[in-house]
Amino acid sequence: MDQPGSEAPEEVTEGAGRGAADLPADYPSEVAEFVERFAADLTAAGFQRMAARVFACLVVSRDGALSSAELAERLRISPAAISGAVRYLGQIHLISREREPGSRRERYRLHQSVWYEAMTQRDQTLKRWELTALTGADVVGRDTPAGRRLLETAAFMVFLEEQLDEIMERWHAHRAVAATPLERDDERGG
Repeated sequence: MDQPGSEAPEEVTEGAGRGAADLPADYPSEVAEFVERFAADLTAAGFQRMAARVFACLVVSRDGALSSAELAERLRISPAAISGAVRYLGQIHLISREREPGSRRERYRLHQSVWYEAMTQRDQTLKRWELTALTGADVVGRDTPAGRRLLETAAFMVFLEEQLDEIMERWHAHRAVAATPLERDDERGG
């Protein structure tokens, strides 16, 4: 018997059936299929669907940066869909916008340490949730069932903040000792 949540994410069919000739030379069909699979996994974990597709496409791009037109060509989606997706990805600190030199066009770039950056930004969110839960406990009464649930929520947020800080410190120390594949590629000029 399968465990809840162990089923494979639904397959993403948008863009399915396109031939290799329809894709950019630096985006072969195998890469496109991987992007859709990674996006499906991210969507199953709670990402917005278009944001997951854009993020996965940026992850596999050579420089970790693409223009709106490049994203639209690879993913076969409209500029409006890209606009909403990059807005969401920026809000959760996974990408940033940059101007192409000498152009008004924007490129969307992954942060070099994308997961580290996103997780360290979670600290602010956890703190805000903690304070909101404490305020709620005061509003409904700390000795009521709802107040106790809110106090438990606040305590859990404090616990997560502490644990996340320790995990980030350990990750930083780990990276200082053993270069990640990305850093090794940068050193080789690849």
